[in-house]
Amino acid sequence: MNFILYQLFLPFILSAIIVVVIMFIAEKYGTKIGGILGTLPSTIVIALIFLAINQDINFSSEAAAVIPAELGINILFLVIFAILIYRSILIAFLTSLSIWTILSFLILYLNLNNIYISITIFIISLISALIILENKMKIKSIKNVDFHFNKKKIVIRGIMAGIVISIAILLSNIGAIISGIFSVFPAIIISTMLISYREYGPNFAAGMAKSMIIGISSVAVYATGVHFLYPIYDISLGSIISYLASISITLLLLIIKDKIQ
Repeated sequence: MNFILYQLFLPFILSAIIVVVIMFIAEKYGTKIGGILGTLPSTIVIALIFLAINQDINFSSEAAAVIPAELGINILFLVIFAILIYRSILIAFLTSLSIWTILSFLILYLNLNNIYISITIFIISLISALIILENKMKIKSIKNVDFHFNKKKIVIRGIMAGIVISIAILLSNIGAIISGIFSVFPAIIISTMLISYREYGPNFAAGMAKSMIIGISSVAVYATGVHFLYPIYDISLGSIISYLASISITLLLLIIKDKIQ
């Protein structure tokens, strides 16, 4: 009963709330703010906490070490999606997911658990993505649109995110690296992109992708904080400090958002 409540039910509910907030903000205030706020650490918090509880703090810390690199792959996923979405939503989705899968297996094969290499991969991915989308593709953020959603969207995206976190926790029996990889599987990113395209077209979806790429930085900061702070402090204090650091990054991004075209 406790397994169902804490590892399945709560992630589902939290994820449903998060994806509604993401789309509400994006549709009311545009893709600049929506994409950045929408990538605040959410399901990853649940995943790393439960990994620490089910295994131990060091296990969760090791899982967190691979997350920045995996987020770099998520950035590549968004770049490819934003580029190919003007050709075909199906091509964009399948190509992005295929490349994500190949690169994620490569990280698993290499047993990448060095936080400094992981951060380097993330930074290179972030800078490269911004250069491509900003200077080459000239993708611009989209102004606010009318907000509307239905229960089906909430349920689908909530279930997707909940399943991802549950899998990440269950995979803890295999190893920390694979748990870290699945803890940031782009389930919410995928659903957000598909729904954005379906309802508002490729320009809105591409603009949302660019803003989400920038906002992902806050998740990388959180994971880095967990890696270093969990072994020093307990789960609660380590999580709080890491989240405050990620919020600081998000606030900084919002301050400079007007420079994002």
